[in-house]
Amino acid sequence: MGGDHGPSVVIPACAQALAEMPGARLLLHGDETVIQAELSRLPALAARSEVRHSDRVISMEEKPAQAMRRGKGTSMWNAVEAIREGQAAAAVSAGNTGALMAISKLILRMSADLERPALVASIPQPNGLTTFLDVGANVDCDAARLVEFAIMGEAYHRAAHGVARPTVGLLNVGSEEMKGHEEVREANRILREGHIDLDYRGFVEGDDITAGTVQVIVTDGFTGNVALKAMEGAARFMYAELRGALTSGPLATMGALLARPSLRQFRDKISPPPAAPLLGLNGLVLKCHGGADVRDFAKAIRAAADVAQSGFASEIERNMRRLPAALAPAAPASADGAA
Repeated sequence: MGGDHGPSVVIPACAQALAEMPGARLLLHGDETVIQAELSRLPALAARSEVRHSDRVISMEEKPAQAMRRGKGTSMWNAVEAIREGQAAAAVSAGNTGALMAISKLILRMSADLERPALVASIPQPNGLTTFLDVGANVDCDAARLVEFAIMGEAYHRAAHGVARPTVGLLNVGSEEMKGHEEVREANRILREGHIDLDYRGFVEGDDITAGTVQVIVTDGFTGNVALKAMEGAARFMYAELRGALTSGPLATMGALLARPSLRQFRDKISPPPAAPLLGLNGLVLKCHGGADVRDFAKAIRAAADVAQSGFASEIERNMRRLPAALAPAAPASADGAA
């Protein structure tokens, strides 16, 4: 029940999402008095929901280490714990990102010997969606982490979007082999030479994220978050400018009314999705952005249900078994040139 708006947005979003999800039920964690006041206006949602009271919350300013020490009993903690206890298939939160990642890792643990979870976003492109990670969970990443993200992103795209063999690229400042910092170049070498079962295409650049050059693009959380926020801002700017132009006079407004369905399709096409799954955990947690409106949060709930039914976790484990050999130093060549 966190984020910028809390239950006033989350509860109507739940109603909107459940209208398209027959048979689904929700556990709502937070202040029961506030939640019940919102539910009183939505009897159909109330009949398909259970409220789990919590009078403690994690603020947006709280550090991840503080959240782990003091988080037990908060709405965020309880929502993630419900996954571990088998009471929920997924959790969706618009709260503190760092706290959500730390609590999720503490409660659910990492799967398949992965080191850290990664936030993944699905970015619109001409031929569908680009899976883009990490978008904020890990600011600093070495080569091994980037390779892990490639494995997780490929498995996620395969399961979530039904692509048998997704293409994978590594984000860099240029496509040439010698460009980029040491960690990116080393990750590129491992992905090319490490015999990991990926369709790896090498380095890609920033404009490839929305071009559809590859289907999965890997980067560190600092770069990924900056890129994602820049794309979100550009999408809002473009839509606002177009809306302004189409309401600048009587004739323009009349045309805008006729074009309203197409404009909504345009907005949906250029807007990055509002929720990012945390990949690599023994359970499914989605981070919704703090300023999400009702429409955005409803989409996040529906995305959680879709991903919960996919098999991406088993895909990750299959490729993770290849990682130790891929990261091992290459054997020195013998005197006659044989390896």
